[in-house]
Amino acid sequence: MAMDTPRKDVLSSSSPSSSSSSTSFFSHLCSSALRFKTLKSSSGNASGNALVRRLGVFDLLLLGIGASIGAGIFVVTGTVARDAGPGVTVSFILAGASCVLNALCYAELSSRFPAVVGGAYLYSYTAFNEITAFLVFMQLMLDYHIGAASIARSLASYVATIFELIPALKGKIPPWIGHGGQELFGGTFSINILAPILLALLTIILCQGVKESSAVNSFMTATKVLIVIVVIIAGSFKVDVENWSPFVPNGFKEVLTGATVVFFAYVGFDAVANSAEESKRPQRDLPIGILGSLFICVVLYIAVCLVITGMVPYDLLGEEAPLAAAFNSKGLKYVSILISIGAVAGLATTLLVGLYVQSRLYLGLGRDGLLPSIFAKVHPKRHTPVHSQVWVGTIAAVLGGLFNVRVLSHILSVGSLTGYSVVAACVLTLRWKIKTETQVTSKCMSTWCEGVICIVTVTCCGFATGVVYRFGASVIFMIVALVIAILACGALCFRQDYSEAPGFSCPWVPILPSVCIFFNIFLFAQLHYEAWVRFVVLSLISFCIYAFYGQYHANPSSDETIIYHMPPQEGRH
Repeated sequence: MAMDTPRKDVLSSSSPSSSSSSTSFFSHLCSSALRFKTLKSSSGNASGNALVRRLGVFDLLLLGIGASIGAGIFVVTGTVARDAGPGVTVSFILAGASCVLNALCYAELSSRFPAVVGGAYLYSYTAFNEITAFLVFMQLMLDYHIGAASIARSLASYVATIFELIPALKGKIPPWIGHGGQELFGGTFSINILAPILLALLTIILCQGVKESSAVNSFMTATKVLIVIVVIIAGSFKVDVENWSPFVPNGFKEVLTGATVVFFAYVGFDAVANSAEESKRPQRDLPIGILGSLFICVVLYIAVCLVITGMVPYDLLGEEAPLAAAFNSKGLKYVSILISIGAVAGLATTLLVGLYVQSRLYLGLGRDGLLPSIFAKVHPKRHTPVHSQVWVGTIAAVLGGLFNVRVLSHILSVGSLTGYSVVAACVLTLRWKIKTETQVTSKCMSTWCEGVICIVTVTCCGFATGVVYRFGASVIFMIVALVIAILACGALCFRQDYSEAPGFSCPWVPILPSVCIFFNIFLFAQLHYEAWVRFVVLSLISFCIYAFYGQYHANPSSDETIIYHMPPQEGRH
């Protein structure tokens, strides 16, 4: 890897004055924050510190499905249906439509950088700058950490349910072992010991190697998909269409809010992008894995939502295990047993892939120096980032074992919506860079800046439209925001030059990425207030971490940094 802007020396402590030192600090901060990455292309052998390519297209499909089909079906459906009613189906459709747009953008970038670990972090580092990449990483990480802890709690509950099928254990498993948690100090802590144990087991599997963890994921994913299909078929015979009326009992706003919640259920497709360095034929297989796994998940989610809300009135659905409770209420206990098994398999694979993705992101930042170098170490025999893997498993275990992570669920999806919006913007800017990176005229620079301003305008209009809709303000404000967004999109169409991307090409650029950004930020505006606060606070904390650590340690051009090797025909122009 090489940086277009060379890294400057760390400031000397012998500044003539505090004013001069302060000026030098901010000057260095600005120059460091605006650095961006260019990847070298080589057909040589990969570094000994690289990961091993063992994943084929079928493995990638199962990786994406394994990451998605889990909490979305076995947990989230009941929670969101309590507010959205049968309209939860529309929530999944809206979130799925948004994710399809995002997946097309991810597919192009994964094909453009087919040999590199990092996903959204890497794309924003290359298309924008260092500080943007670090902020994206931090927002995504909090989503992943909270999501992993939440899923671990749900998995523990389902495992306890299976144990209770044994007559001697029925009703005798205390809450601090599996079901929920034992609250202490007025609810400040919620103790659960089974969740950390399950996280430890999955972390051990991931540390063994990608081949072993992929085999476990493939087996469990195939099992849960078969069980979901059985559930859909069996449940369809117990559907009462009267339960679908009213379809949207609490208004469409609840459906939109539900879409922001279930959005996180689809994020598995970005796990495929993060497996680039371990894919056998990344330029061909990554787009197939991303789009194929997402399509399968959308179909299964919609079918399950229609079945579960048709079987039981939405206000009677359980929140802990809604599918199992629905089939129990219809006397289909054998199906509820299958559901419990499928839930364990589903949540386990979602958790497995989630932990896998987190470790690869930490690996990328460790290599670039934005995090301590220990995160960049890869086991010489197992070819896995063991230190990163143990770290993410430990964070999830602490959150899942000590806290009621359900309280934190309202601040989920912030990182995903933010990251996906940035990825869509990366598609646009990288298309510009191919044509203008060899030109140095001020006109080209101003044209690039003009494009960025248009992207920011679309983003602001998406948020404004979402806020106006959420608070029921005059429709005139919404129309004004839409018109401005359309004008900005028109400027992107007619004021910029675009070229075809190597490999898979996202269609209808710049319209599709612009719509993607607008819709993502519209959904962002529907999030709970706590999510907005989380975004601002975490951004400030991230900036401080970068200012006092990252800017001085980031050094992707050092001799110890791995050079990513890709076939010459897949290299960048």
